[in-house]
Amino acid sequence: MQRMLSYVRRAVDDYNMINEGDKIAVGVSGGKDSMMLLSALSALRRFYPKSFEIVAITLDPQFKGVETDYSEIEQYCKEQNIEYHIKRTEIGSIIFDVREEKNPCSLCARMRRGALHDASLEYGCSKIALGHHYNDVVETFLMNLFLEGRVGCFSPVTYLSRKDIYMIRPLIYIPENEIETAVKRIGLPVVKSVCPADKVTKRQETKDLLSLAEIKYPGITERVFGALVRLGIDGWQKGSVKGKNDDT
Repeated sequence: MQRMLSYVRRAVDDYNMINEGDKIAVGVSGGKDSMMLLSALSALRRFYPKSFEIVAITLDPQFKGVETDYSEIEQYCKEQNIEYHIKRTEIGSIIFDVREEKNPCSLCARMRRGALHDASLEYGCSKIALGHHYNDVVETFLMNLFLEGRVGCFSPVTYLSRKDIYMIRPLIYIPENEIETAVKRIGLPVVKSVCPADKVTKRQETKDLLSLAEIKYPGITERVFGALVRLGIDGWQKGSVKGKNDDT
């Protein structure tokens, strides 16, 4: 956990993600990334020089009209003294039953973002923390390039003027394999995704492509990440990032 916290604190400091008195909504899907984010921010709040609060929020899409069991996450939040809310939605039904989307991910993501923004404001939060990690950064950059012909990526910090709320991504320096290992070692509860499109998305295709590229061109993921930072694209700071394997 100490290594995870070093990554998170570096990202938070590099991009000034947290200010004194912030109340931060943590989007918790129940997957490994969101649980690592929740655990890291819970630990960080105990010693970070700027005092802040966190509120965990889970949006249940209710795929096939069935409520997902988040009782283990509820128990974890209770033990860690974290305020936790579950919002049951009709997103799953709208996407797969009503609209019968063949490519559901984009619309689903937009609907989930909107619901999370509204829930965060409902609970008095000024910022939302999302669990995008190091590999997500590179995959998103490549997806934008390959699928849209656009050079760009999500930003470490994004301000949404329509909602007057900030999006922060404290896990951007942590490689996915390290998150997976840490979650298992720490024993964090994880809720398996029951989305019908799980593992058959464009992101999964990009992930698989990048894995093959790493075999032929070792280090390509790190080089793409470095190029994004050096160019200062979409709010990424030039020269602010060490290599992912550097110690802090």
